[in-house]
Parts: sequence; C-alpha cells; structure tokens
Amino acid sequence: MDRRSFLHAAAVSSSGLLLPHAVLGRTSDPIGEAWAQTWQSAERTLAANVKIAPGHAAPVLFEGPIFQGIWLECGPHESLAYAELSGHLPTVPDKPTPLQVALNSHRIFFANQRPDGQLPAYLNHRSGINFGQIQTVVPIAATAWQVAQMSNDAAFLLEAYTACARWDEFLRTYRNTRGTGLVEAFCTYDTGQDNSPRWRGVSDECPDKDARRFTPGQSVPRLCPDLSATAYGGRVALSAMAKALGKHAEAREWATRAEHIRQLIIERLWCEEDASFYDVAPDGSFVKIRSVANFRVLGEHVL
Repeated sequence: MDRRSFLHAAAVSSSGLLLPHAVLGRTSDPIGEAWAQTWQSAERTLAANVKIAPGHAAPVLFEGPIFQGIWLECGPHESLAYAELSGHLPTVPDKPTPLQVALNSHRIFFANQRPDGQLPAYLNHRSGINFGQIQTVVPIAATAWQVAQMSNDAAFLLEAYTACARWDEFLRTYRNTRGTGLVEAFCTYDTGQDNSPRWRGVSDECPDKDARRFTPGQSVPRLCPDLSATAYGGRVALSAMAKALGKHAEAREWATRAEHIRQLIIERLWCEEDASFYDVAPDGSFVKIRSVANFRVLGEHVL
C-alpha cells in the first residue's frame, strides 16, 4: 500500500466513524454532538494552519499553532494527508482547496531550492528559510508524485521531477563523503531526532548552518539507514515520474539507482546479531542505539 492508498483509507475510515455520529448529533444525541464538535474543531484547526510562509506567495499547510512554518521532514506529507480529506471538508469561497494547499506545500520547497540542488530544511517566520541541515524523513519525491496523480497537473509533475532529481543529486554529491553510496548524516537535525541518545555528542546543526559541512570528531559523517531509505523511496518515485513523463531511459536509471541503495542498506547497515538497522560510524562500527530508523526503513519498503 502506498502513501496515497494508506492516507485515503485512513481518511475514509475516520470520517466513516465520525460522520454518522454527527448525524445523530442533530437528533440531540449527546455522544453524536460531541463527535460533531470534535470534527468541526479539527476542521477549524486545519483551516487556521493554512498560511503564508517566507519565500512563497501561496498559502501552505503549517506544522501547527506552535510551529509557525513548514518543515521538509513532514510538511509535504501532511499536506498530502490534508488533500486526502478533500471530499470530507466544506468548500470555502476564495480559499484554496486542500489539494491546492498540497500543491503549494510542495512548490514552496521547489521555489526556494538552491543552485546546488539543496532544498530548504524549513521555512518559518521566526528563522526564515533554513539550510542548516537536510532534515529529511519522508521523501518529497514520493509525496509529490502522489499529489501529481491526484491533481493531474502536468506542469507540477515536471516541476516536481526536475526539483527532486536535483535534490537527489545534492545528496549524492554532498552526503556521500565516504564514497559508499549511502546517505550520511552530519548533525542531529538531519534526521529530525532532537535529543535522541542516538545523537549524543553530535551538534544539532551543521557548522555555520551549511548542510555540506560537518564537525570533525563527533562520530560523523555516519551512514544512516533512515536517510538512505528516504533516498531509496525518492528514487522509486522519480522512476515512476520519469516514466509518466515519457523519459523511459531516465526511469530505468532511477530504478537501478534505487535498487543499488536498497541493497547497500541491507548489506552495510543491518546487524544480524541484533536484528536491527543501525548507523555506521566513521570507524566502521555500528552505533547500537535502536531507533525509529528501523520503522523508516520498513516504511519505504526496503525489505
């Protein structure tokens, strides 16, 4: 099941639970009324989180009332989930639809992509547009591909394919310093695991907020299963996008690259003794801290 199928099933099942109760609420059923109020509160909260962020004129889906901005690690994926609710939310005049918000929530990253291919880690009103880490969890190529399918927007598909291919090139150029073909982490925020024991002794951000640099002597650069799995999922999506665009040779090349990194994840980052995926430190040893990295490998269907 891909992200789009999963999110659609979740949206339908949740609304299927809520909407009948909402109907009962109209007959003064107290339980139904409570469910209706919960649903309406969620609608209002989502609508209030659609705002303008730095670097883009069109509204995007903010992380939430506390986090006033959009992050690469989660924003595009959350906007995809929002788009999946389109049939269950009211249409508001002069406001973007959830699908339009999802398109915007991807385009904001593409519009602010650097010449070397790096995408912003996040964009918010407190810090502006930040490039101090890669902070990638869900492959933006995968969510963009699904939004392109939902919207049937050929221009967006080409835009997404071009930007995500350049992003993959950035990772291959600047996050492969050890020449293994896997994706390396340079700092804690690269994986979004703030305060995790996995990153004890490692700086939160890259030096001078430059994601192409790392601080020597901090057990980095590390070969990472979750970052590498995200690159794998992105390449699978890039292959599908290339095929849809009629770029069949490029589609085959992306598929080959995807399979190559998939094999490397299993060969280099799997510890048979512990039945776990781990980071590999610069000295070649496993960093034996079990983490959500295992779930991210499974989530991208590496196995």
